[in-house]
Formats: sequence, structure tokens, C-alpha cells
Amino acid sequence: MADTIKCAHCGEKRPALGYAPFPNALGQKIGSEICQPCWSGWLQKQTQIINHYGLDLTNPDAQTFLFDNIKGFLFGEVPQTAEIDTSKEGSVKW
Repeated sequence: MADTIKCAHCGEKRPALGYAPFPNALGQKIGSEICQPCWSGWLQKQTQIINHYGLDLTNPDAQTFLFDNIKGFLFGEVPQTAEIDTSKEGSVKW
């Protein structure tokens, strides 16, 4: 994989991720077209999505939902990505 790439997400020339995070075509595409900072941004978003929706990643539907969100977030391929309501952030009392 290339050392420096024009990232498909941010459009800047940066170091490529350098490895395929998944053993499939999407993983290869991410490894060759996404920069390290954008991948880190996705990992933060992914954690929010998993926690917000309570995803069980052993479920194939949850995996599909997450992969669709990866495509939408990094490549803009899927028009509808998961929305996380943060309007009550910091105001919930337990």
C-alpha cells in the first residue's frame, strides 16, 4: 500500500492506514484510500454507534448496519448513516 495517499474522506495528502482492517474488499479499500487520522475518527464514531444502538456484532444484521455506516462515514456511499442524539448529553442524572 502507498505511504502517502490523497484520502477519500478528507481529501488531504496524508499517510495511508497501511493495512486492511477487515479481511474483505471494504477492508482493502479502507487500507489503501483512508488516512490514519480519518480512520481514528471513524473508530470514535463506531464506538458511539455500537453503544448508542446496543449493537451485538455477532448478529449479521448489526454487522451490515455497521458496515453501511462505515461506507457512509468514510466514502459517502450510503446516504443514510446512523444519527446519535446528543441533545441530552451531560443533562441525564442517575
